[in-house]
Amino acid sequence: MSKMTSEPVISQVYTASQRTMLPKSSRVKTHALTLEWTFGMNHALPVFSLQDRENIVILYGGSHVGVMYDHTSNSQHLLQGHCSLISCLCVSEDRRWLVTADRGQESLVIIWDSYSGIPVRTLFECPPGGGVVALALSKDSKLLATVGDGELQKVCIWEWTCETEEPLCVAEISPEYGSQNHILFNPNDNTQLISNSEKQVLFYNRDKGSLEYSAPELQDKTFNKVVGAISQSVFHWKGIQALSATAAGNLVLWDVVRGCPLSRKAIKLLPFQADGITVLTTTDRLIVTGDVQGHVKFYDEDIKLVSWYSDFNLDPIASISFSKESPPVSGDGYSEDCSIEAKSFLIRNFVLSTTSSMVVHVNARGGEPKTLLHEHCEPLHAVACHPKQPLVAMCSLGGILKVWDYNSKLVVASRIFKDEKQIQCITFDPQGFYLAVGFASGAVHVLDACTLQSNSEECFRYSRDCITHITFSSDSNYLATADTGKAVMVFRLHMSSTSQCWKYLGRHHSHYKPITDLLFGVHLDSTQPRLLSLGMDRRLVEYDLEKSSEDALLILSAERIDQSAVPTCMAWYPPLTTEHFLLIASNLHKIKLLNCTTKMCRKTLLGPTFGSPIQKINILPIHKDHDPYSRCLAYITKNKVGLQILPLDGNPHKSTALTCHPTGVSALACSYDGRFVFTAGGPESTVLAWEISLDALEGAAALGGKDLIPFYSLLEGGRDGEFFREMEDFFYYCQLRNQGIDSMETRKVSTHIPLVEVPFVMRALGFFPTEQELEDMQNEVRFSKYAETGKYVTDIDLEEFIKLYVNHRPAFGLCGDELVHTFQILRDPYVTEGEPVINRDEMMELLQARGEHMTEEEVAECFTTLLGLNPEGGRSELGTFACQDPEQLLECELPENISMETFASHILGFPTFKTGDSSVSQNDKLSTATSERANVLKE
Repeated sequence: MSKMTSEPVISQVYTASQRTMLPKSSRVKTHALTLEWTFGMNHALPVFSLQDRENIVILYGGSHVGVMYDHTSNSQHLLQGHCSLISCLCVSEDRRWLVTADRGQESLVIIWDSYSGIPVRTLFECPPGGGVVALALSKDSKLLATVGDGELQKVCIWEWTCETEEPLCVAEISPEYGSQNHILFNPNDNTQLISNSEKQVLFYNRDKGSLEYSAPELQDKTFNKVVGAISQSVFHWKGIQALSATAAGNLVLWDVVRGCPLSRKAIKLLPFQADGITVLTTTDRLIVTGDVQGHVKFYDEDIKLVSWYSDFNLDPIASISFSKESPPVSGDGYSEDCSIEAKSFLIRNFVLSTTSSMVVHVNARGGEPKTLLHEHCEPLHAVACHPKQPLVAMCSLGGILKVWDYNSKLVVASRIFKDEKQIQCITFDPQGFYLAVGFASGAVHVLDACTLQSNSEECFRYSRDCITHITFSSDSNYLATADTGKAVMVFRLHMSSTSQCWKYLGRHHSHYKPITDLLFGVHLDSTQPRLLSLGMDRRLVEYDLEKSSEDALLILSAERIDQSAVPTCMAWYPPLTTEHFLLIASNLHKIKLLNCTTKMCRKTLLGPTFGSPIQKINILPIHKDHDPYSRCLAYITKNKVGLQILPLDGNPHKSTALTCHPTGVSALACSYDGRFVFTAGGPESTVLAWEISLDALEGAAALGGKDLIPFYSLLEGGRDGEFFREMEDFFYYCQLRNQGIDSMETRKVSTHIPLVEVPFVMRALGFFPTEQELEDMQNEVRFSKYAETGKYVTDIDLEEFIKLYVNHRPAFGLCGDELVHTFQILRDPYVTEGEPVINRDEMMELLQARGEHMTEEEVAECFTTLLGLNPEGGRSELGTFACQDPEQLLECELPENISMETFASHILGFPTFKTGDSSVSQNDKLSTATSERANVLKE
């Protein structure tokens, strides 16, 4: 018998070296979406120099990821692990350890090994309740200081190399000292720290597990001069004194109080310059400042000016980081300092970042600056992909338009708009000749896609409202826009034998609520383009492009497509079926397929349920390496990007989503070859590129099971649960009733029930659809095979019914807040105190005159059954409902003023809940009494 041996696993962190920095990611994709590249940066965070020899490597923050960027090889390694926007960064003295932190409900502090890119420690919710606003590592990297967010800030010291989950010591900062936003260890003494807010500097001393701090006075009256808002503070490199820089251009010098070495006071206010100082740091034996003019100045230990850089023509400095590589001994090629001896000014190379999202590397030998990054610094809401080339265009509210080659990660074209700056949306035409740009001012520019230039005649200003949507027709002859004025505007391409130009066609105020999407298509019986707009008013409007003339855009049809759900976006469903569909997503996590010609709702499906509803959808192009019948769509929600396998059937395992922009994603674009998805982060000023792996997505879907297994998991208790058994009982009871309850003939057992019985089973299961929803359900089943066979379906089996039920019922059950909202709208205006109530007579009138009208007899039948006064259970089983005076009956049984609690608990039989309850379970929402009444399949 052989003896099994195994080699010990060697840690990648232990074996990593500086040469392994920025490791190459594996080409085997195990996730459906993999973050490939981050375009843009958070200019509010510092930028750190990591390497400065063979390669120039820097660290910065972009959205919720840390970015290790190698400028020499033009590559990135992304530090992923945060769900919220990264709020602060810091690095160790030797650049081996990196720390990232965020602010959010589930805040994290993550310590990374920069050589391997692996997280070595994660601190959860430190401190709890809001995240971290400032970080610092001690000089030996063993201690980590964090400053918490919130009104009552906590400063914690962590010995992060130990396994303990608790900090070494904690200090609570009084709110009177302002929000501390910067902290630093004393490089000569790990027991001392300094932090500051805009108005107060605090000094800390750690002793025997406690952290004490002092707040020396610093006001304008201290020196009878304007001090200014404090920007940053550092310890003098000798470790005794400390310095603070201010927005008024002053430098405050702190020293220990005689006889009390742990206390400090401001001893001098040095008016350095007229311009505000934004950055204060030290390197070797020098004190370094950066200011709002983009200047960098160096001072010696006596705070005397030694040298400066003032000719870089930069915006205000946001951070300065020096290389860990020591300066050479020889001074050849270095500039001279300001001393009388004019010595060579030997300093380390350094990296600057500015408030305009520019990162500059300065080689101290020669003082030549090199721009490493120049990104968008204003909110970025627009992104679009070229239809035939690996190009992606992105625009910000600062008026900057850039076109990137997303394979080489290089900018191939750019333009700055000076007259109109706030770019809101962009799109390429299907041929790739034009790039249309929509502005917040209402202007529309049509650019050459290669040069990004435009003729003055093709700069249109026919609207004063912000352009929110812009799209071309498939033949590139029409351009349409939607704006915040709830109007659609159309332009047409006029061609002559010698030239072609865009002309204004017309504008129509076609919606009374904001427009959510705009879409061109093609008529099925011709190649003529068709244009549709979708609004929050639940209207789907189609325009008559053929008959429209200059300044007269005509409407062909307008359909109300839903009763309660608000549509959010639409797309043409790919030709996976005989019938052609228009796909529409709504705020209730539902996706509807409408017949392209009749606009009839042909199918309702459960959409992705990852927090918020779908906001935008793109059908992915067919990838050359994949099955042409294996299609997929990409979508975005409030802060996530996801993929959904087609055809749609409600299977939750066919969908996936990841957090892409914690503060909100504003735009989505897909590459022409279906390999990448790009998301724009709005206020984050970033665009993220996601690589798609359909194999990984299909593999994950396969793990969810085949046939009905994924749908059983959506039922409470699953296939073996009580709810499923009740569903079977209702299903077979319908067969009995359909054959006659009192019939003495031999029963015919079947696996199907007539389509007319579906509404009763749905209601018995606790789902109460409207008449329009019931009609949609029946049409969905009735026409399910009509396109293939030409015949109607008149019955349904249990398996198809389960799918129908899962897809049509509310995605998250009944929500108590919805009932509260309804009562707030319908409440009696004369009853202003206490909880809202509805007058009984007004409720009866609303039920009979508004929405789907009910007769007086139907109202009486429903209420008497709900109240237990109709033991027969209603006419659905035993014939007609008999009541001599239904109005008198309701007056006796219902109070004059009906409160929300009365309506929910006493009439509907829901579990008792109060305002603020999130939801009532889909299958537990009826009380015991109501469940018993449901067993008789009451309408």
